[in-house]
Amino acid sequence: MSLTLFVTGVTAGFGRAIARRFIADGHRVIGVGRRAERLAELHTELGDNFLPMQLDVTDLTAVDALPQTLPAAWRDIDVLVNNAGLALGTAPAQQADLADWDLMVNTNISGLIHVTRALLPGMVARNKGTIVNIGSTAGRYAYPGGNVYCASKAFVEQFSLCLRADLVANNIRVTDIMPGLVGGTEFSHVRFHGDAQKADAVYQNTKPLDENDIAEAVHWVVNLPDHVNINVIEMMPTCQAPGPLAISRQANNK
Repeated sequence: MSLTLFVTGVTAGFGRAIARRFIADGHRVIGVGRRAERLAELHTELGDNFLPMQLDVTDLTAVDALPQTLPAAWRDIDVLVNNAGLALGTAPAQQADLADWDLMVNTNISGLIHVTRALLPGMVARNKGTIVNIGSTAGRYAYPGGNVYCASKAFVEQFSLCLRADLVANNIRVTDIMPGLVGGTEFSHVRFHGDAQKADAVYQNTKPLDENDIAEAVHWVVNLPDHVNINVIEMMPTCQAPGPLAISRQANNK
C-alpha cells in the first residue's frame, strides 16, 4: 500500500534521506523546507511522487494553514516526520546568544508542535496515522553548552509520549527517534555558524552514524504492523556511549 508522508526539513540531512528511502519504495512524500533551489533539485531527482513545499516551520501562520493549503489529492497524510530542527552555539548559558536560543525554541519546539497540531485532526478523523519525531540523545544526556538544545530535545521526548497517551484510542502511533553522534550532515556546521574546522573536529577519528542510518530507523518504525508502537529509539554509533557525570575538582573545595 502506498503511503503519503509529510517530512519537514527535507532539503538536507535526515529529511532528504528519508524522502529518498520512502520514494524508492513507491510511496509519496510532501517535502517541506526553506530552500527553494534544493526543493527543485529533489523534485527533479525523485519525480512526481515528491511534492516540494517551501515552508519555514517557524512561520506559524503558514504552518497552521496547512490543512487548507495542501493540494486536495495530498491532504490525507499517513505519516508525519517532524525532522526540522537545529542546534546553535556551544556557549555556557550565561554567555549564550539569546537569538540562538529563540531560534532553537521556535524551530525545535514551536514549529514541531504547530505542524503536529495542523495535521493531527486529519489522522484522528481517519483513525490511523504515524508520527515520527526526530529527537536526540541530547534530550537525555546533558553536556556543557547544550543548554537550550538539550532542553528542546527533552521536550520532544515528553511531547511524543504525551501524544501517545492522548491518542491511545485513535490507532495513531508516535515514535521519538533519538540519534547520538551523526556525521555527514549540516548539523555541526550550523551549530558552529559555518566554522568548518570546529564542525569537522566533532567527528575526528570517529565513525559516526549517517543520515541513511536515521532514514532506515524511520522506515522500520513506519513499516511495522499497525498494532505495534515503538515509543522511543535511542541510537548511537559504537564509538559513542553515555559518559560519566561532570565533576569539578578544585583544591579549595570543602
